[in-house]
Amino acid sequence: MSDVTPIRSSVRTGGSGLKNVGGLWGELLAEFLGTFVLIAFGDGVVAMAVAALPGSGRAQTPTTIFLASGDWLLITWGWALAVTMAVYVAGGVSGAHINPAVTLAFAVRRKFPWSKVGPYMVAQVAGAFVGAALVLLNYFPAIDAYNKAVGVGRGDPKSNATFSIFATFPAPFYNGNPIGPLVDQIIGTMFLVMLVVAIIDLRNTAVQANLGPLMVGFAVAAIGMSFGANAGYAINPARDLGPRLLAWLGGWGQVAMPGTVDGAFSWYFWVPIVGPLIGGVIGVLVYDWFIGDVLHARDRLAKPAPEPGRTREPGQPEPGRAGSEAAG
Repeated sequence: MSDVTPIRSSVRTGGSGLKNVGGLWGELLAEFLGTFVLIAFGDGVVAMAVAALPGSGRAQTPTTIFLASGDWLLITWGWALAVTMAVYVAGGVSGAHINPAVTLAFAVRRKFPWSKVGPYMVAQVAGAFVGAALVLLNYFPAIDAYNKAVGVGRGDPKSNATFSIFATFPAPFYNGNPIGPLVDQIIGTMFLVMLVVAIIDLRNTAVQANLGPLMVGFAVAAIGMSFGANAGYAINPARDLGPRLLAWLGGWGQVAMPGTVDGAFSWYFWVPIVGPLIGGVIGVLVYDWFIGDVLHARDRLAKPAPEPGRTREPGQPEPGRAGSEAAG
């Protein structure tokens, strides 16, 4: 598609904006759009399950949700495809972190520049906010119809069902204690980042034919199916915070921010932020300790050091390199 004329005149003519678009600003645009796609499809599939399907007569009753595991599978696979599409959209520009937990983990162990961490996170939260706004715009009538059918308003303590379209909350069996959901978020995000770094590690069983985004989506599906119900498997601070802010502005009040339902839980908003940030770092450290260092050691052992005082001639392949490339 290199023959498609750029929209920006500065890119067409090589003006002063060329460096900005081709540098950090372009990466931030990609993170914004990638996270926007993630939330538009991810929150969108929850809106379908919670409000649109019941309200359109496609469920047993106008208030029937989560009648069976099929509803949960709809959501987990919907989020999986949302992640896949988002990574395909942004991956070629920014690497498609679309998740502050991934950005932080890559800064800790993958030499991602610390100077980019803050801007990436801001772009991700902004993209998530706008994606959630699109979902609210599209499903506003369905959401209000569902709330009316169950006799609640946005912001009422029992409005968790429609609030869950946008952000997460803990299961009742935690009895308002944030420690359990925090541990749940750490575990879920640990697995997410561990699986992501495994999928993209070319030294490991590398994914071929540009299927990496699909495999990342499968990883998200697996986490949702195995660890999703305890706290809604946010496993992404931007995925929760951006839509949570939108829901707060959209009328869900303290249910959204600070995340309080009297008698159930209070000040919950920080859990899906802090938990994933911790879990992501743990995930990359665990992978590198058990797998990454082993692969690195094997790579070093397969490449004998040059004899003292000798260097390779220009253009001469590194010892052991040709064989490894042929094997790949």
